[in-house]
Amino acid sequence: MPVMNEKNEMGLDAPITRRDFVGGVAASMGLLGAARAGANEVLKNAASVAGTTSADDARYPPLRSGLRGQYPGSFEAAHQVRDGAFAGTLTPTDTGEHYDLVVVGAGISGLSAAHFFRKALGAERKILILDNHDDFGGHAKRNEFRFAGRTHLSFGGTMSIETPFPYSYTAKALLAELGVDPKSFSRYEHAEIFKGLGAGVFFNSEDFQRDRLVAGFAEKPWSEFFGQAPLNDEVREDLVRIHAQRVDYLPGLNPSEKAIRLKKMSYSNFLTAHAGLRKESLAFFRGEAFRNNMRLDTCPAFVAWRLGAAGFSGMNIAADPLVEADYFHFPDGNASIARLLVNRLVPKSFDALHDQESIVMARVDYDALDQPESTVRIRLNSTAVRVEHIGVPDRATERAVRVVYVKDGQLRQVTAASVVMACFNNIVPYLVPALPEDQRQALHYASKVPMMYTSVLVRNWQAWRKLGVRRIQAPNGFHSYAQLDTPLRIGGYDSVRSPDEPVIVQMIKNWNKPGLPRKEQNRAGRADMLAASFETLELETRRQLNRMLGPGGFDARRDILALTINRWPHGYAYTYDTLGDPQQPESERPHVLGRRPFGRIAIANADSGAAAFTNVAIDQAERAVQECLASRGMI
Repeated sequence: MPVMNEKNEMGLDAPITRRDFVGGVAASMGLLGAARAGANEVLKNAASVAGTTSADDARYPPLRSGLRGQYPGSFEAAHQVRDGAFAGTLTPTDTGEHYDLVVVGAGISGLSAAHFFRKALGAERKILILDNHDDFGGHAKRNEFRFAGRTHLSFGGTMSIETPFPYSYTAKALLAELGVDPKSFSRYEHAEIFKGLGAGVFFNSEDFQRDRLVAGFAEKPWSEFFGQAPLNDEVREDLVRIHAQRVDYLPGLNPSEKAIRLKKMSYSNFLTAHAGLRKESLAFFRGEAFRNNMRLDTCPAFVAWRLGAAGFSGMNIAADPLVEADYFHFPDGNASIARLLVNRLVPKSFDALHDQESIVMARVDYDALDQPESTVRIRLNSTAVRVEHIGVPDRATERAVRVVYVKDGQLRQVTAASVVMACFNNIVPYLVPALPEDQRQALHYASKVPMMYTSVLVRNWQAWRKLGVRRIQAPNGFHSYAQLDTPLRIGGYDSVRSPDEPVIVQMIKNWNKPGLPRKEQNRAGRADMLAASFETLELETRRQLNRMLGPGGFDARRDILALTINRWPHGYAYTYDTLGDPQQPESERPHVLGRRPFGRIAIANADSGAAAFTNVAIDQAERAVQECLASRGMI
């Protein structure tokens, strides 16, 4: 089919809600080209990045559709910091503003740091929070759609309150202060709406015999499920055996020895060398992304076992028991936690004090976030480019640090008694060039995990009902996972109703390049993500939904009402693994060395805890604030 005909057939010319990606990408590429000529051109063009196509979208960031996350216009100045465009002497406009604390980054860690600082020193302390995006929350991104008088919410990043370990006292206490009770989730979830719908797997024709969605994964007997899949007899035999049979594939080893061996081999190696799977059978597993974006060839077999992967049911493996945190999911993911924090920090930005129910439908007054009379100010669309001490770091004065940032195409500066860097680790050495070399190298060690979350508002979910699924795994699809929105009723919001009514479809893509070392996979995936145009991403999304759901009557051109792609090239915090990272004492790990305080500058983010969880971001914020207080002789 000619490309243009396919685009029309898929609905790329349809009048849906989407960002003006052509203008946005064109403007951002012009900015990059100009930046090569020097910092002045970067600054001049930064303000010209295209906005959105509707006045309502322009006024309210959560409603902006199309390409979100780290969108064109949000990261170019940071890339130029990395490339040296802001090296040397800077002569910014001095705003004359001085703060007790400046926080670089308005994600959950940065917002939490501001909260902890006020608790420690009083609500009258002046705080400025800078962020390069047009919305706060960092990866906790809220996607909001309006159709036929109804609001639809989705998450564009951090999804839920959940970890494979309990929340700390600090994190639990903060949630309680915000009015969040994770144990209450069952009051809001209405799973009965999807009664009779389960999990399915989409087998694509490129890797299997033909396109086919098979319902009943982990619900039907394995022989029946794989019997319906488009597989040759050898692959079907392999997959039934590895899922159904209880076999010890490491005989002769005791449980502790098994654990040690599994930590030193990849899941791919376990399946082929020990479980005896044919290489062609690996196609079923190849697209799976384990925690922190690990793939078949980079995920330790031990981790795959802990996550419930196939092949281990007959093996007695030693490990400490998992004690998971309580689970809670807001309709917009953990963006509601960020909104609750802002509700406390800048009360005028909301109409009232909110809790876990009322926050869901509350509207933010973005104009109120950065007002001179507020003790806490959140300044969006402001990219920090230099953070440096005024004078000698260990001889701190009350005006200890200056922070230079770009806003509206202009260099500006403020001063602060303390600074918390709540951005991600890799950029910190460029923003704070005076850091010791060993600390700079430690901060560069990790490779952020690229992720993409796609939210699609569809006309109805009849196709899903006819096919008997509410969630789909696509082992080799463009997106590896798709699901109907979680059925929630909370704070006047009702996410999923009748199969005849609109619903959000949430899709996840893990960008990386299997075959490379894990950190290199992330870097290659990040490059591919940044190179992909919004048009390409939208077309692939539509293709995939048509291929998976077409047999149930879905038509992308007719049924897609709106589409938002949340692109995170610098996504989740990197976590260590037993295959690709040296085994070191905790005190010698790069994230611990990298987060050392530097004079009046402290570091808070999930990177500094080496774990991509909201509670880790909160815990690291509290540590950084303690370091700020210590640097001022207050503890």
